[in-house]
Amino acid sequence: MAKGRELKSRIKTVENTRKITRTMEMVATSKMKRAVDRVVAARPYARALADVIASLYNPALAERFPLLRQPAKESRAALVLLTSNRGLAGAFNANLIKEARATLARLEAAGTQVELHVVGKKGLGYFRYIGRAVAVPRTDITDRPTAADASSLVDSLMARFVSGDLDAVYVVGSRFNSVLSTPPTTDRLLPVTPPAKAGKGGQKDYLLYPSAEAILTELLPSYVRNAVYRALVETVAAEQAARRTAMKNATDNAGDMLSLLRRTYNRARQAQITQEIAEIVGGASALQG
Repeated sequence: MAKGRELKSRIKTVENTRKITRTMEMVATSKMKRAVDRVVAARPYARALADVIASLYNPALAERFPLLRQPAKESRAALVLLTSNRGLAGAFNANLIKEARATLARLEAAGTQVELHVVGKKGLGYFRYIGRAVAVPRTDITDRPTAADASSLVDSLMARFVSGDLDAVYVVGSRFNSVLSTPPTTDRLLPVTPPAKAGKGGQKDYLLYPSAEAILTELLPSYVRNAVYRALVETVAAEQAARRTAMKNATDNAGDMLSLLRRTYNRARQAQITQEIAEIVGGASALQG
């Protein structure tokens, strides 16, 4: 019965594994719900910021704001990659790293010197493994990012852009469209591209106080910080969606494996019983003969 004992041990192991993956699926589902709530809550504020900036923007006013400065050539840029601190999320981190590598290759092929800023242990571990220098490693941002986290990521980059040390800032993260659609994307944060005016009614009639210039002075940095915050929360939501899908697939696969192992065990047990009956019948016949 050595084979039968071995099969029973494997069945027990797979059952324990299925319990773990099912629990992780439930945890990821709960975290994903909270992360999606943060994504949904962040979108109206982002739209309002974009509408106001689009209404205030005009080319003459834009010349006074360094964050709107459009460099003739991107000589030096920063790339911020957002990944997770934990794995077991399918191809989530691998897709983000692939997107970052493609962006790096595109920028460097155009003659741009790119410095890499990496958020998350998975991205950091990969680029250290391949020997790529990381200017700013961050592993302290949790799966509940805050506005302060976004500010800590981008404020120094904004200051360097204003001083002329950087010509562009890009961020690589995931866009959360749905549980099954979380594509990796690359967005240019700086220079700020003025949002398109909503609707066809032209510029809205605003009563501005103290002035459009003073309002833009405050709104433009907030717009950039909010873009980073949205990238963080959408990437977290995509991570939890990917982990939920991966754990559901693992649970389903464990169930299929259990069915196969149980059938195999039952067949082996039936074969052993049949063999024992045949031996008993054979022994009885020998005694009678």
